[in-house]
Amino acid sequence: MQLELLRRTTKQDLGGAMADLLIRGVDEGLVQALKKRAGDHGVSQEAELRAILAAALLGPPRRNLADVLAAMPNVGLDADFERLTEPDRADYVFG
Repeated sequence: MQLELLRRTTKQDLGGAMADLLIRGVDEGLVQALKKRAGDHGVSQEAELRAILAAALLGPPRRNLADVLAAMPNVGLDADFERLTEPDRADYVFG
């Protein structure tokens, strides 16, 4: 896939110069998925693509698994989470 970035000198709603993107060699399946998604949202393909790019690039940063696990509170002893393997104890767990 080839990506070209073209600069326009006209002012837009955001108060600054906006860029045009030209993407070549996009898989036809992606194009069809974009058309469907844009239609589902009642917007143009261009508007839908802008929304996708903004959500992907300007949204909150994703946390990695190590950070998520480190943030988990200490809520009990390891024994509290042990798997019961005794058949007569199943009623205690599921009853």
